[in-house]
Amino acid sequence: MSGSRENTLPEAPAGVPPRRPAPAGTTRVRPTLVLALALALAVLAGCAVGPSQRPPVAVRGELLPAAPPPAAAAPPAEPDLLPAPEPVRGGPVFTDCTADVLAGLTAAGTPVPAGRALEVGCGQLTVPADRSRPDLGPARLGLTRVRAPGAPEDLPALVVLGDTALDGSARTAADLSARLPTGVLQRFQVIGMDRRGTGEDLLDCAPTEARAALLDAGPDRRDEAAMTGLLERSRSIVQDCYLLLSGTLASFRSGSTADDVESLRSALGLARLNLLGVGDGADAAAGWAARHPDAVGRVVLDGPGDPTLDDPARTEAATAAAESAFDAFATACTARPDCPLGPDPRAAVRGLLGGLADTPMPVGDGDAVTAGATVRAIRWVLAQPSRWPELQAALAAARAGDPAGLVRLLAPVGGPQGRFDAALATRCNDSRVRATPGEAAARAAEWAGRFPLFGVAAAQDLVACGPWPSGGPVAPSTPPGAGTPDDSPPVLVLGTAQDPRSPQSGAERTAEQLADGRVVRWEGAGTGAYPRTPCVTAVVDRALVEGRAPAAPVVCPP
Repeated sequence: MSGSRENTLPEAPAGVPPRRPAPAGTTRVRPTLVLALALALAVLAGCAVGPSQRPPVAVRGELLPAAPPPAAAAPPAEPDLLPAPEPVRGGPVFTDCTADVLAGLTAAGTPVPAGRALEVGCGQLTVPADRSRPDLGPARLGLTRVRAPGAPEDLPALVVLGDTALDGSARTAADLSARLPTGVLQRFQVIGMDRRGTGEDLLDCAPTEARAALLDAGPDRRDEAAMTGLLERSRSIVQDCYLLLSGTLASFRSGSTADDVESLRSALGLARLNLLGVGDGADAAAGWAARHPDAVGRVVLDGPGDPTLDDPARTEAATAAAESAFDAFATACTARPDCPLGPDPRAAVRGLLGGLADTPMPVGDGDAVTAGATVRAIRWVLAQPSRWPELQAALAAARAGDPAGLVRLLAPVGGPQGRFDAALATRCNDSRVRATPGEAAARAAEWAGRFPLFGVAAAQDLVACGPWPSGGPVAPSTPPGAGTPDDSPPVLVLGTAQDPRSPQSGAERTAEQLADGRVVRWEGAGTGAYPRTPCVTAVVDRALVEGRAPAAPVVCPP
């Protein structure tokens, strides 16, 4: 992109009073806020297969100086077989936190189904805050272990990485375990690990006013002057976060999570690791698999981004996917006899946004629901189809003058204990390219026509990364034939047709970049296909429990 540039870490701004830095590796916390015994052939009959292409790849990036690993497990001789899961040989200490975690799931509207018993333990993993800067000390990441009651301590582990914009914390393991097929819970203990900036390592460093400015930026803020103002707001976030985090700001990225996964594998005493990543958690998992192919066990990448793209092409592809996801949302609503958004949900939402752009809706304490915040809430909830009825109702209520439902939807993003800071840091640190205000304004003008709901907000996201130190994709594209061994086990790569976080092509490109990527395409919507649909669930369960990958690409119906 013309005029692009790479940044370095900013110096502390002149005149900023000294602050006492947070302890190394920590961030301050906001004070206010898993196959049945056999798979039914009828299920698999709903899946279609086709030819496969699997060129290899090499991925550059720092390697973790880990403790001596156990003897390497030999890969299976058959090309579709996956390595056998190993018993856990050690690891962090877990203390019981079942009541607390399950209560949290209930409060979030995702309770454990009746009749399912889970045992939950909480622990920590200590890793280098920044492997390139040993002087910065350690970081401590939360771990959540979920298993069936009475399961043995050495039951093989399935490690889970969530998406930073949805829930990148270790407790993703509990949410997933509540929905996993029984056969998987009988085979594995599920271990979640905090992504950098989430959970116990919650990133909370953005000035409140600057965070609000980025969240509230509406579709009218699209010219170069408006983009310059957003750039300056983001600059204040970078400056405050750099000072507070004692120089570790650039470590909040998927590449660091890839190294954290390797630290966890070593701590568990495993030669090969079983791993499931969702959204940008799949990006981190793909990076780990590419860096450590000899350690790959049974690995599933659910909804990764396209590793061959950087901004603005990456943001453009994701924005097109978000518009497609909204179409699915609208179709689901109008399929009901009582769609609260009427016969044309897109028109209803655009009308609401137009009104909010003119007059934000007060919610008390001087706050108001804005058009910009509403756009971002919609895009966030589109990733979670189970919450679409809630979103439909909230939008309808807002059209009638009641913003309470939208406020509830916005709270996990920008409210107390929100995910905004971690999602912003990960997105910006995972990209090399930085847009100038003029470039962002040009994109906004173009994208406003092509992507009527989300185009301007996407261009604003580009300029918000402008002041951030240049990072880089966790798994950059490399020439086929380099790096990873030809006998690496297959990796399942899942792509969802209408995923607002990543286009389905991201799964296809990721599989091409792996030594042996097996693609499963789901013609559904939302972020994370597993275990939401019988066809995908059957394929993934067969891989995790039986250790058999599909011999050719699979297409699953909606």
